[in-house]
This record gives sequence, C-alpha cells and structure tokens, in this order.
Amino acid sequence: MKLKLKQLRQSRGITQTFISEQLGFKHPSSYSLIEKGKRGLEIKTARKLAEIFNVSMEELFENDSE
Repeated sequence: MKLKLKQLRQSRGITQTFISEQLGFKHPSSYSLIEKGKRGLEIKTARKLAEIFNVSMEELFENDSE
C-alpha cells in the first residue's frame, strides 16, 4: 500500500509545516519523510493525520489497484 498523504494535503491547501506543527514535530522535515515513505508511520500519528484531513485511517492509504 502507498500513503496518499501528499495528495490529501495538497487538495486541502495545507502546508507540511502546518501538519508538522499539528503533529508536534520540531521540524517540517520529520513529516516530509513520512510523506515520502522514508519514515514509518506510527498508529498514533496515523490517527492524528486522519483527524487533520477529516478522513478515516483507511483513506490515508491508496488501494494497490489504483
């Protein structure tokens, strides 16, 4: 499965800096690494992202067939 965080973020006009702040990260690069798939996504972070984007946790991921 592939995360679709960038698509969700851009479609809402939200910056990586804003997301980083909402997640309590000190640096926007911490979120950027998650968005690029270079850093793992913890379940508590996934829950917070789903809340920020107003989607279910399942919607954070793309279907493999897409």
